[in-house]
Amino acid sequence: MTRSFWLFVGPFFLGLLVFVYVPIGWSVLLSFFDARNTVTPTTFVGFDNYADMLTDGPFLQSLGTFSVFALFVVPLTFVLALALALLVNGIRFMQAFFRSVFFLPFACSYVVASLVWKLSLFNGVRYGLANTVLGWFGAEPIAWTVTPPWYWVVLVTLRLWLQLGFYMILFIAGLQRIPHHLYEAAWIDGARPWQALRHITLPQLRTTSVAVLLLLLIAAYQAFDEFYNVLGSGPFGRPPLVYLYYTSLGSGGQDFGHGSAGAVILSLLIAGVTLAQGRVFTR
Repeated sequence: MTRSFWLFVGPFFLGLLVFVYVPIGWSVLLSFFDARNTVTPTTFVGFDNYADMLTDGPFLQSLGTFSVFALFVVPLTFVLALALALLVNGIRFMQAFFRSVFFLPFACSYVVASLVWKLSLFNGVRYGLANTVLGWFGAEPIAWTVTPPWYWVVLVTLRLWLQLGFYMILFIAGLQRIPHHLYEAAWIDGARPWQALRHITLPQLRTTSVAVLLLLLIAAYQAFDEFYNVLGSGPFGRPPLVYLYYTSLGSGGQDFGHGSAGAVILSLLIAGVTLAQGRVFTR
């Protein structure tokens, strides 16, 4: 039994150890050293890298950018995914077709989708789809990706299109686990649809809702591809991962000490907010 267990689990555990846990541990180690242009620890600096990152204006600004992004994306995705799940789960025909249609964008590459959004839908010239529609109403073209706050429209709609179907599937799975006799009892008692939604559906979806919110929050913290490919190296609010990328590998030199410290701070922030949110919603 033990030999069979390690025969099947061993290769995956080894890959996880080599490619995930060792790099994470090494990054934490580098965060306490002055590691410039090398991944080998050199001069021990203690918590100086952490102090520098916590007093670094651009890094704190990037955390503010994340907050704005999460403020838009998390509630919008949650509400729209739940609404789609209720609609798709309630139809009597072609349910599998609609599930597939809404889920397909999730399989698309974030890089490809970002370029489509940037070059075709929200192009800064008059030939982009969004500017073409605005032109029908006599409005002037908008440089979507370089003009605040319009670039938020590009980023938020892109993320919604990519991930909405995945969370819809999670909600559908939760809806299909609700005992049907609860709705039958509610109908017999004369409950209206919105009352059944409030007193049966939403309470029964509590566990699924907590999981969806946690996944959305973590995904928002880890936003990188759409920011990097849509905004590039522009001055408009890099999220933490993009800022850490330029800190560690940017034109100013490879500063792995400060980059690792920033990554640890971001990880602790994600873990803290996730645990707090999970505890609040579980209650």
